[in-house]
Amino acid sequence: MKALTHTKPKGFEGLTLTKAHNKPEPGPDDVLIRIKTAGLNHRDLFVLDRHSPDDPPFVIGSDGAGVVDATGENVTSVSTGEEVIINPGLYWKEESGAPPDHFEVLGFPNNGTFAEYVTVPAAFTAPKPAHLTWEESAVLSLAGLTAYRALFTRGKASKGMNVFIPGIGGGVATMLLQFAKAAGANAYVSSRSGEKRKAAEELGAVKAMDSQADWNEELGSTKMDLVIESVGAATFNRSLDTLRKGGTIVSFGSSTGDELNINLRKFFYGQYIFHGSTMGSNEEYRAMLDFVSTHQIKPVMDRTFPLEEYREAFDRLNRAEQLGKIAFIL
Repeated sequence: MKALTHTKPKGFEGLTLTKAHNKPEPGPDDVLIRIKTAGLNHRDLFVLDRHSPDDPPFVIGSDGAGVVDATGENVTSVSTGEEVIINPGLYWKEESGAPPDHFEVLGFPNNGTFAEYVTVPAAFTAPKPAHLTWEESAVLSLAGLTAYRALFTRGKASKGMNVFIPGIGGGVATMLLQFAKAAGANAYVSSRSGEKRKAAEELGAVKAMDSQADWNEELGSTKMDLVIESVGAATFNRSLDTLRKGGTIVSFGSSTGDELNINLRKFFYGQYIFHGSTMGSNEEYRAMLDFVSTHQIKPVMDRTFPLEEYREAFDRLNRAEQLGKIAFIL
């Protein structure tokens, strides 16, 4: 079968598109899915450097949607021929303070969705949302689940709250904006790109600020109740400065560095709340799908590529040129 695999060397140069990868067989609790469309995430860039050249080749990709081709002997919840999307956050069932030790994300170290077929546990599939296209369905899961847990489970976002999302443009940040607006919150964003700022305001952002601007000067007397941070060291302290006293900051990423300096006295005098967040449980995944269907939310699509043009797609994501999600057609 056709598959995008990674071997060696580390990084992008280790990617190979092959038509000779073995078709998988479902285990007793699994389903075999014929992938129609798959979604590209920043995680698919990161795992290329985490995969050891001494480890076996693997198929990358976490997000995908397709048709059930076969089911394992214990599977009764899903039938052959059903149209499904995949929850890539495997083995985290109920909502909890942190994922279990056996939590995995599809696509590394296990084989992922950038292939004609993939096997996943049946419990971590869901019916394809009726209002979404195949491309929209393929890119929803990872970004949608990450955004939902960060915004609602950890951030407790609600109607009327001021929510700041630095670094608008990526899939999760764009989904955060859409979710916040649907919940009745006031969403503020930032970006270096004027085009992305304009697009964010068209999506419903109250204000879209230049990343290099003085955010407090831009906001005036307005303070944030909640900040959802994924940029990391480059913006964390500036984001914290936009919070009202007693406000909450949630971090789910660190694209500009994992380590930062913080003024602890300022933090505890401000009575701030700091939560970490990553992905989410299957319970939250189902709640996210209900939320998306209730509000008829569609992921913002950047571009769709045939899998054969994976190099162009990866380059676009790596250069942060995208607004919204990138999909592959298989």
